[in-house]
Amino acid sequence: MTDMMQSLSFLSRIPVNDIFFEDDQRPLGQMVRAFPVAGVLIALPAACLAAILANVDADPLMAAALVLTVTTVITGALHEDGLADTADGFGGGSSPERTLLIMKDSRIGTYGAIALIVSFVLRASAIAALFREFSPLAIAASIIAAATISRGLMVWHWQTLAPARDGGVAATAGQPGERERKGAIIYGTCIAIFICLPFFSPYLLVFAVAAVFGFTHLFNRLCDRKLGGHTGDTIGATQQITEIVMLVALALIA
Repeated sequence: MTDMMQSLSFLSRIPVNDIFFEDDQRPLGQMVRAFPVAGVLIALPAACLAAILANVDADPLMAAALVLTVTTVITGALHEDGLADTADGFGGGSSPERTLLIMKDSRIGTYGAIALIVSFVLRASAIAALFREFSPLAIAASIIAAATISRGLMVWHWQTLAPARDGGVAATAGQPGERERKGAIIYGTCIAIFICLPFFSPYLLVFAVAAVFGFTHLFNRLCDRKLGGHTGDTIGATQQITEIVMLVALALIA
């Protein structure tokens, strides 16, 4: 419970009672196996809204935009910020040092703006497609599944690569261990499959899960080549990329 509530506080703007921070002084890197469970709580309001809008036959694209708005408000655009900074750095950096310098700049550039547009357009389009093809409960399950598995794969990215810079948020939070990585991946994958299995074909779920794992692996290799490791921004970008892939995979094969 403590791990889950501290993860929820880190990943969202949802207020968490101080009692969960009084006695446990472990670094965040030792609590990250609870990220997927926190992802369920983070996605729950948007999933409930999606089910309500589907029940009243709301316009799919408008409903998708409202769902994403709720999600972004709850997370404080934490992961979107990481995606934009990563895109700016990777797009404009000619060396690891230059890439890290660009990523540290709080100003958004062309690559970052384009990445955010693509992220919202792809997710909105995928959710709208789900609105047209599936029941309200299936849509809600898809949103929760994408949120939980993407936060599990954040930990894979975090644990697999070394910190690219000293003193960053990810470095000071502590490197997750093998146990935390396995726990996060297992929790995220099992929760996503369990929630979606009543509504989707097992073959579709296998394809979607394989796709998110494949994209995470490719992004890990890209970060290792461009930076020699991870940063807080690339961890956030991992969440965005895998959430997009999960939603798009479910929508395309439906």
